Amino acid sequence: MLTRKTILMAACVAALGFSLSSTADVSRSEANNGNLIMEDIPPIPEQVIADLNRYQNTRSAAFRGWDEAGDGVFISTRFGDVSQIHHVDRPGGARTQLTFFAEPIGGLSRQPKGSQMVFTMDAGGSEFSQIFLLDPTGVEDAVMLTDGESRNGAVVWDRNGERIAYQSTRRNGASNDIWMMNVNNPASASVVLESPDGTWWGGVDFSPDNSHLLVVNYVSASDSRVHLLDLDSREHRMLAGDPENGGANLPLGFDKEGAGFFFLTDRAGEFQQLAWQSIKEGSQPVILTRDIPWDISGGAISEDRTRAAFVVNQDGFSRLYLMNPADYEYRAVKGVPTGLIGSLEFSPDGSSLGMTMNTPQTPSDTFTLALAENPLAHGDLTRWTYSEVGRLDTESFVVPELVRYPTFDSDKGGPATIPAWVYRPRGEGPHPVIIDIHGGPEGQSRPGFSSTLQMWIGKLGAAVIEPNVRGSDGYGKTYLSLDNGFKREDSVKDIGALLDWIATQPDLDENRVAVFGGSYGGYMVLASAVHYSDRLKAAVDVVGISNFVTFLENTQDYRRDLRRVEYGDERDPEMRKHLEAISPLNHVEKINVPMFVIQGQNDPRVPVTEAEQVVEALRASGQPVWYMNALNEGHGYRKKENRDLYQQAVVLFFQEHLVSTGGE
Repeated sequence: MLTRKTILMAACVAALGFSLSSTADVSRSEANNGNLIMEDIPPIPEQVIADLNRYQNTRSAAFRGWDEAGDGVFISTRFGDVSQIHHVDRPGGARTQLTFFAEPIGGLSRQPKGSQMVFTMDAGGSEFSQIFLLDPTGVEDAVMLTDGESRNGAVVWDRNGERIAYQSTRRNGASNDIWMMNVNNPASASVVLESPDGTWWGGVDFSPDNSHLLVVNYVSASDSRVHLLDLDSREHRMLAGDPENGGANLPLGFDKEGAGFFFLTDRAGEFQQLAWQSIKEGSQPVILTRDIPWDISGGAISEDRTRAAFVVNQDGFSRLYLMNPADYEYRAVKGVPTGLIGSLEFSPDGSSLGMTMNTPQTPSDTFTLALAENPLAHGDLTRWTYSEVGRLDTESFVVPELVRYPTFDSDKGGPATIPAWVYRPRGEGPHPVIIDIHGGPEGQSRPGFSSTLQMWIGKLGAAVIEPNVRGSDGYGKTYLSLDNGFKREDSVKDIGALLDWIATQPDLDENRVAVFGGSYGGYMVLASAVHYSDRLKAAVDVVGISNFVTFLENTQDYRRDLRRVEYGDERDPEMRKHLEAISPLNHVEKINVPMFVIQGQNDPRVPVTEAEQVVEALRASGQPVWYMNALNEGHGYRKKENRDLYQQAVVLFFQEHLVSTGGE
C-alpha cells in the first residue's frame, strides 16, 4: 500500500507557497512547490491533518530479490518521499538504502552469476520507464542503459548474466517490440522481435543454452499467447494460444532441459491452471492442477529448475504451494498467514523462497521460507522486515467479510451473485457507506492491508464495500468477459444492485452512500453518478475515463489497440455510437451529486483531458465539483507529499458531503 505524510496548510496558506486566485468564479490554490493545483477545494482544517497523520505514516517493505550470495535480500521501501531500493543482510536487520532518486523505483532484476542488477524508473509518472544498471556492492552511481525517451520494461537476463531482453517502444514510439542488449555495451541494443500489430510482446525466459527466448504476446485479459523466439534467425512460432477463439496463456519459464515450458492457461476450464508443454510442434499441454478450482495467479522456478512454487487465488485470498518440476507433484504450504502473497523468487542455491506478504491487519513485508531437500518439504517461515505502522493498533483494524449479493439479471441468466468485501465499523450504525470500485476493468478487490480504508473506517465511521462487479478477474473467464463491448453498462447495473443490497442491511445507511474509484473505477464512479444520483451523496473520480471515444483517441499510442480489445474500436461506426451513448460526459445533466475529480498531469493511460472536460461540463451545468491536478504525477499519485494532501482532501470531502448529511 502506498503511504503518506502530514502537510500543514490550513492556517498558514502563504507560508506554504499557496497562491490564491479566482478565475471564472473558481477558487484556485497551489501546493507542494506549485506541483499540486487545487480548484474549489477548501483549506484543510488542522484537525483533519492531525487525525490522519498516523495513517499516512505507515510503510511497507516489499521483497524485490536475493543478493548474489543468497544471504541477504533487496526490498523496496520509503524513508523519504518515494520508494527506493534497500538491502537487508539478515532477518530484522537494518535497511541499507542503495538508491536515492526523486522518483520511485519500478521493476528490479538481479544478474545471474554476478552482483549487478537492473531496475526501471520513469519521470513524473509518465510511465516511459528507462532501464538502469547498478552494482549494489560498489560505490558507482546507476547507469542508464536505454535512450531516455522510449518506454522500456519487462527485463529478463540471459543465463550467463551478460545480456538482457526487454520490451521497448524505441523503434517508432508505438510498437511494443522485444530488444536485446549486452549490459556492458548499451550501443549493442537491437530489436530481436518487431511487434507485427498493436499488441504487447515481452520476453520471459532464456533457454539453457541462451539460443531461444520464451515470449508472451499479450492481446487482452482473455487472449494471450506463448511464442518461442530463435535468437539467431529472429524467427518465432506460437507454442500456445488461439488467435481465433482467444484464451489466456502466460509462460513462467523453461524446464530443466529446455525441452518444455511451464505456463498458466485457461484452456481446460474456467480458471487459469498450471500446465507443462513440450516445445515440439503440435504438442498439447499437460494440465497439472486440475483439482484446484481457482486461478493460479503466479509462480516461480528455481535457477537450477529443480524446484517450483505457485500461488492460488482462492476466493481472493492467497494460498502457497510447492511443486517438484520433475514429477509435477505439488503440496500446499502450511503455517502461512491468511492474506496475500506475491513476488515469489528462489534464492540462488534454491534453499529458500522469498516473497511479499500482507494481511488486512499487517502491511506488506518481506518473508522467506526455508526449503528442505525434498522439493515438497519446507522449514520455517521467517519474517525479515517489520514495517512501521505509525504507532497504530493494527490489530484493531477491521477485517473484511466476504458477501455475495444478487444482481439485476441473476434470475435471467446473469451471474448468480456478485462478490464483495464489506468492512463494517464497530457499533450499531447505521453507518455511512463508501463503495470503493477497482480499476482494470479486469482488476480484483482483495482483502489486503490498506491504511486508506482503515482511515475512512476509523476517522469517518464509514463502512467500506469493495465489489467485484462482472468483468473482474479471479472468478473464471466467463465472468471476466461479461462486461465486454456492448455489455459495458451491465457492470454499472451491478452497482445499482449493490445499492439495493445496502438498503437491506440494518447497520448501513442507504441514505448516506458515496462512490470512489480510480482509472476504470473512475469511469464507474461517473457512470454511477449518471444513473444513481438520487441514491448517492458524494462521488470521487480518480484518473477516470469520462468519454470512451476521446479516451481511446488520446491514450498513448503504445496501448491504444490493447484498450480497443477491451472497450471496443471507436473507429467502427456502430461501436462509436455505443461508446458515445454510455460515456458519462454526454450525460452530465443527469449527475446531481457533489463530485471530486483527481488527476495527474502526465497520465499516459487516461489523459488529463478526460478530467478537464468533465470538470468543465459539470461546472457549466451548475454542479459542485472539487478538482485536484498534480503536475508531477501520472496515473495515480506516487509522491508522498501529493498523496498526503490528496487523502486529506478526500476525507474533508466525505466529511462535508457524506458523513454530515445523515437523514437528508
